[in-house]
Amino acid sequence: MIFYGKRVLFIGAHPDDIELGCGALLHHINGKSDILCVTLSDNQKNPLLKNVVEEHYRSMAVLGVPRERDIVGTFETRRFPDARQEILEYLLKLRREFDPQIVFVHTRQDIHQDHNVVTEEALRAYRGRTVLGFDVLRSSYNFFPHFLVEVNERDVEKKIEALSQYKTYADKYYFDPGVLRATMVRHGTLAERDFAEGFDILRIVGKFEICGA
Repeated sequence: MIFYGKRVLFIGAHPDDIELGCGALLHHINGKSDILCVTLSDNQKNPLLKNVVEEHYRSMAVLGVPRERDIVGTFETRRFPDARQEILEYLLKLRREFDPQIVFVHTRQDIHQDHNVVTEEALRAYRGRTVLGFDVLRSSYNFFPHFLVEVNERDVEKKIEALSQYKTYADKYYFDPGVLRATMVRHGTLAERDFAEGFDILRIVGKFEICGA
């Protein structure tokens, strides 16, 4: 699958989801693909998370994503099932304005209610487009990557550095650099590469082209 030169949309429910799920890939293709990152909730109803939006922007900056390509919305955390239609309409608006060719969302193996809604509505909004699911370790069960993308050492380091910007989550095991690195080593092993990020296939739309034709 060719990422370079494509319009690639990354959608996460909450600040940190995109970085956790595909931060190394995002760093790897940034500057070579037309990227838009969209986080649907700012988590600001929780007083304990008052710093996460600014931490998210700092995290994305480490990955090289400029502020204008990083949208944070205001859907209420843990209330996505009640806002399903509004989320669908928002994703359709993004389709009209950005017209992505490849979309990354949460894996279908994710049991968080917000993550689940994002994936289901993205599959509706982006019919006819390739959609791949990323893993957020703490809320995914039975996830196994059937689509593996090679990343390099610098991508791995940048993902770890990006997630270190979340001081709010410094004590969470799934932010531990060792866990992050080990996951990318494991996915790399499955791909017979040094490092990779892994996704499940929600939909792949391809076409056959003759080179030079």
